[in-house]
This record gives sequence, C-alpha cells and structure tokens, in this order.
Amino acid sequence: MSREVLERLEERLAANRLGGGQDKIERQHEQGKLTARERIEQFLDEGSFEEVDALVEHRCTDFGMGERTISGDGVVAGHGRVDGRPVFVFAQDFTVFGGSLSETNAAKICKVMDLAMKVGAPVVGLNDSGGARIQEGVASLAGYADIFLRNTLASGVVPQVSAIMGPCAGGAVYSPAITDFVFMVEHTSYMFVTGPEVIKTVTHEEVTKEKLGGAMTHNSVSGVAHFAAGTDTECLAAIRRLLSYLPSNNAEQPPLAATSDPLDREIAELDTFVPTDPNKPYDIKKVIRWAADDGDFFEVHEHFAKNIVVGFVRLGGRPVGVVANQPNHLAGVLDISSSIKGARFVRFCDAFNVPLWIVEDVPGFLPGTAQEWGGIIRNGAKLLYALAEATVPKVTVITRKAYGGAYCVMGSKHIRTDVNLAFPTAEIAVMGPQGAVNILYRSEIQRAEEPDAERARRVAEYQEKFANPFVAAEKGYVDEVILPRLLRRKLVAAFTLLQTKRDWMPSKKHGNIPL
Repeated sequence: MSREVLERLEERLAANRLGGGQDKIERQHEQGKLTARERIEQFLDEGSFEEVDALVEHRCTDFGMGERTISGDGVVAGHGRVDGRPVFVFAQDFTVFGGSLSETNAAKICKVMDLAMKVGAPVVGLNDSGGARIQEGVASLAGYADIFLRNTLASGVVPQVSAIMGPCAGGAVYSPAITDFVFMVEHTSYMFVTGPEVIKTVTHEEVTKEKLGGAMTHNSVSGVAHFAAGTDTECLAAIRRLLSYLPSNNAEQPPLAATSDPLDREIAELDTFVPTDPNKPYDIKKVIRWAADDGDFFEVHEHFAKNIVVGFVRLGGRPVGVVANQPNHLAGVLDISSSIKGARFVRFCDAFNVPLWIVEDVPGFLPGTAQEWGGIIRNGAKLLYALAEATVPKVTVITRKAYGGAYCVMGSKHIRTDVNLAFPTAEIAVMGPQGAVNILYRSEIQRAEEPDAERARRVAEYQEKFANPFVAAEKGYVDEVILPRLLRRKLVAAFTLLQTKRDWMPSKKHGNIPL
C-alpha cells in the first residue's frame, strides 16, 4: 500500500477529529461546554471508543452546501464500554453546522441504534444541536422521523438515555422524550417545541430560554427531564452511575455488585422513627437509605412531584427500583404529577427486570377541582395500571397510612404484589379516623351531651379497630407485621426468594394504559 494512500486517510481522519475547526472548539469551551469528542472520551471507559461513519459527508448541493463538507457531518457515533459493558453512543457536534441534523448524520444515528438492538446494548445520545438543517428541507425532517421510529422500536428492548448538553428545540425534542431517562446541564442546555421569539409573536408572552426550557424548568415544573447536572462532566458521570443499575437489555438481569454491608444488619433507629402522630411528617428517604446497601440511593426525578420518591438502590448487591410516598411533601398524597412519575418509573423497571420495592405511607388522592378537572382519575389509574401490570418481583412495606383507593394502588396484595410487610405503626383503612367517625357516628355525636368527648371516644375506638395492621394481617392482605429494625433483613430475604419468580400476562398485542 502506498504511503500516499495512508497519508490521505490520516488527513481525513484528522480533519474529522477537528470538527468545525479550532476556533469553534474554543467557542464551545468558552460557553462552559465540552466538544462532542471530549464528551464521549469522558463518558466511555478509557480507550474503548470505536467510531463508525467517521468519513460520512452530507449530500446536499443547494444553497452553496456543495462547497461546504466536513467529514463526520456534525455527529460522532460509535460504541465503547462503560464499566466494561458495551454501550452505543452518539454525540451531536455543535462545531459543525451548529450540530444540525442532516439526512446523512441521521442515518449514522439510526445505524448505531439498529446495531444496539441487534447486540442488546444501551444507547446514549448526547444532544447539542441547532435543529433541522434547513438547507436540506424535508430530507432532514425524514431523518428525525427515522430516529423517532428507532426510539419507539427500541423502547423496552434496550435502555435509552438522552443527555441535553446544549440546545434541543422543535422536532428534535421528541427523540429524548421517547427515551427512558433525560439528563440536562444547568445554564447551558434547554428544550422547547417553540422558542421565546415565536411565543412572543403568537401569544405575546415574554420568557427567557432558561425559564421556558432550561434544566431546572424541565426537572421541577414539566417533569420532562429526570436529572439536572452542574457541568458536562457531572452529567456524564451520572449517566455512568445510572447504567450501573441497569441490565444491557430486556433479556438480561440487572448486574450484581459486591457489598460488605451485612445482609442481616439491623436498623435500630427505625423502631422509633415513624411518628405515631398521623399528622407529623418524616423523610421517607431516610428509611430507604438505611435499608439500602451502604446507604446508597440513586434518586430519579428528584425535583419533580416530590410527594413521591423513585430511584434505585441495591439490596444484597441486587439493583431494586424504589417507589415511595413522601410524608415530608403534601403528606405523601397521590396527585396527577406523582401518579405519572411513579407509573413511568414502574413501567421502566418492569420492562428491564428490575424488582420493585414499594414504600407506602399514603393518606389518599389529593382532592380539589384542579385535580378532578385535570384528570386525577385517568392519571391516578396510570400508576394502578403500571403496578398491576408489572410481573417483576414486588415487595410492599407499609410504614404508616394506607387509606382508601390509594392503599389498593400502592402495591397492595390484591394487585399481585408478592410480599406485603407492615410496620406496627401501619394504619390500613378506608379513610382516616376523623373522617370515618364523622360519617359513621354523625347522629350519635350530634345527640351526645358532650359532642367533643363523644367524638374523641369514637375516634379512639376506630383507631383501636382499624388504625393498625392486624385486621389486614388476619385476612392475609399483609404477610407479616415486622419489627422496623428488621427491615433490611426482611427485604434482602424477600428479593432473594423472588429472584426466580415467574408471572404471566394474558396473550395480547398490548394493553391500553389510560394515557
């Protein structure tokens, strides 16, 4: 082989690595952003990246584009390893035509997604793009649709993660929205269907990019994003941590991890942690961390719908998904946003063989016209549907309140939960004592010489009969009432037992979740 041929290849590869040029790379750094290649290098295990289609160029000749070609065409794509496991990745390169999507670079993205599904490995997309390449017209739009189709076909087959590390607007937002988890970087990333200028023209509203679609807006208000990171580096490290809990595909089990945390470790603090006063809040995250291996809890959707907590822990080295009511926020009540948040997480865990631990302290569904008119019935049913549909191992622990329909929804025995445990502080009833007494004994209280004393006596009577876990335990709806200090031991034993669980669903194309 002639030296000239080798030199030509080296020159083209060097041009590809330089992207849009040194000046644009420096501009990227000035904005506090890494380049596409730097992101991939930081994300993957050192030296593991294998690039595909490095020499691809666009085919557009309109608007002078025929004279402007750059190898790679605005996206770096390929595969590598994270903690030794294969992962496919693509990173939009903002230094090349603003990272705009062309027909050819969409084909590069589709190629790695297709291959990821064939070999059964996660896909991670690092988004930093000005949108569709206008010069290519419908060909660029077709590229978006090709990607959307792959996102949909890959859903529930391999984990899909999107990181928004710059602009992501217009049709581009729908690919991340289909994926399983969305990360955003504070102050340098944003997502919206229509930008501030269009909004001002159409609705006369004035809003900044950050307020309209910045990282914290989508983490705390819309719920579109699941994680917010301070920098590109923090974002990439968080994605690596997330993948450590997940199997590579839906045919595998989540990866085991070594732990020195004793499986039978007792948690003495738990015996007195849950308040007996039903109106007193406490932090359910402490319960989760105390029970988890090494106190490690990787929370998902931390800033959105805080009355429910979801995320990943390990118990005896096995990854487990946690869904927990949070008494510290809105008393842990279920509302529209928390129901959607919980349902989405449950369905992900069920798709990828991640067992579920449900921690229940729920007074019911949030009342009010805003909730009813907003569709709490339809949206609350999403969480019910997701938990009833799930066939992975399911363990529920009732720490305190389990009232009304919310008791049924939060992993009750009646919707195929495998192991149901309760603390002695558990209250399992149709409603709280005060409300129940007002309905059951209204006449007696009104006729009593001392109505307040009669009400107090009836409340105490109701509490004695229903504000405890023993009636449910007598009926077999709770498998065991446990000493709180034994929580970790009981959970590890339950999930160890259930690791070979097999459940079934009736034959069908798919169910019709109340979307």
